[in-house]
Amino acid sequence: MTIVVMYHRCRFRDFKTFYRAYVHGLWRRAFPHAPCYERFITLQGRILVPLTMFLSSRMGQKTGIYYVDSTSLPVCHNKRISRHKVFAGLAARGKTSMGWFFGFKLHIVFNHLREIVALKLTRGNVHDAGALPELSRDLAGKIFGDKGYLGKKLADELLRRGLALMTRVRKNMKALPITLLDKALLNGRNIAETIIGNIKEFSSLNLPRHRSVTNAFVHLIAALVNYQLKPITTKIQNPCLFKLINS
Repeated sequence: MTIVVMYHRCRFRDFKTFYRAYVHGLWRRAFPHAPCYERFITLQGRILVPLTMFLSSRMGQKTGIYYVDSTSLPVCHNKRISRHKVFAGLAARGKTSMGWFFGFKLHIVFNHLREIVALKLTRGNVHDAGALPELSRDLAGKIFGDKGYLGKKLADELLRRGLALMTRVRKNMKALPITLLDKALLNGRNIAETIIGNIKEFSSLNLPRHRSVTNAFVHLIAALVNYQLKPITTKIQNPCLFKLINS
């Protein structure tokens, strides 16, 4: 588990190079009985369950203020969908603002401290709003999202459970009156996209490289663990806003 998480921490693009340079090189004393690279890849799937449990134990605190967003995880180029075999039967074709893709969607909820509070992996054809009820079933307070979560039925369902959903409205819709604090928090919703971009860019999260479903999920969980161990630092310039959030 430590080796896989450190791979994402060291920002390598190739696990084979990382393993031979660090595990069999610089860290040889720390891992004196480390197997060869090929054997490690074979054994790697065994840590999926304990790594998932570790991530679950590191979930952030429930502060009452949350941000939700999703990101696509393509498993191959669109031109190779018909020939793709590794995730056949699991992945699905979906669409985001960036276009069509074939793979999965990762839905994440953060608190205002930038910690991951809840997450869910779905097929690529699952709508963001469809995953939110289960994703937020243990949360109460306010949750801020983009226009993909817009919908009166969804908002009413969450409100009955004590969770107020706030999103921007489309140009042809009338905006509901909200407080200045809620408006400020809604304007800060882009931090969710920044965090997800950070996880994908600096954690070497690249599913098309994998030839094993289990190993791919191991690295996905390891990338999330890597972020959760050191979240992006919260920087609130206005002390009055910080006081209101924590009151």
